[in-house]
Amino acid sequence: MQYSSRNMKRRRVIAEINVVPYIDVMLVLLIIFMVTAPLVTQGVKVDLPQAAAEALPDDTKPPLIASIDKQGRYFLNVGDSVETPLNSDEMRALVAAQLTVDSTVQFVVKGDGDVPYKSVIDLMVLLQESGVGSVGLMTEPEE
Repeated sequence: MQYSSRNMKRRRVIAEINVVPYIDVMLVLLIIFMVTAPLVTQGVKVDLPQAAAEALPDDTKPPLIASIDKQGRYFLNVGDSVETPLNSDEMRALVAAQLTVDSTVQFVVKGDGDVPYKSVIDLMVLLQESGVGSVGLMTEPEE
């Protein structure tokens, strides 16, 4: 049996990878990630500690405490407003004023144990809208 060079050319195997299905899959994944990414990033930015929670050192400046009571009223431990309930506009103005005086001041949220979670989040969002960069959460040690 003798093969001609023409027959050899016809029998040569051509190995190609069809990448069209891979491109389709990648486009579908891209669309899925584009739709879900905004849903994942919503929320209040909170700087969480990298270690076990400890009390603030004694040599640091005391933080400002934004409190919320069972009735959902806001308080800030500044000047005469320690015992005076504040509405959201008054709280924003007072927090912005404190940040103008000292931009390095730390803020801590102190919420009553019976306050709904949404109310605490609303206070944190209010602080964030007022220009506070990071917010701590005040707790009491377990007995």
